[in-house]
Amino acid sequence: MDRIFIRNLAVETIIGIYDHERVTPQRVMLELEMSADIAQAASSDDIESTLNYKTLSETLVEFLENSRFLLIETMAERVTEIIRQDFGVQWVKLTLHKPDALPGDIDVGVIIERGQMP
Repeated sequence: MDRIFIRNLAVETIIGIYDHERVTPQRVMLELEMSADIAQAASSDDIESTLNYKTLSETLVEFLENSRFLLIETMAERVTEIIRQDFGVQWVKLTLHKPDALPGDIDVGVIIERGQMP
């Protein structure tokens, strides 16, 4: 199966359990791999025949900018639900980074996979 990916999708959102995190947006970074059959798009050269990563990215940015989560685990689940339900993706792997959660150059986050590879 083919895969479409999105790397370094940065979004400012409310995420965290501490008081200061509940009022000040923080940056999260998303990396996605999604199953897709690109054969029809490759033969037709038609955007309607593929997973439109621009539309998907805009949808996720809008959702996250208007959301408030305590845990990145919950955020990750909601993001993968949107991808699978709204875009018909059967399998998705999401790496969700919260790069400013700890001092210094420490990067933390979660990696989840949902669905079955076709």
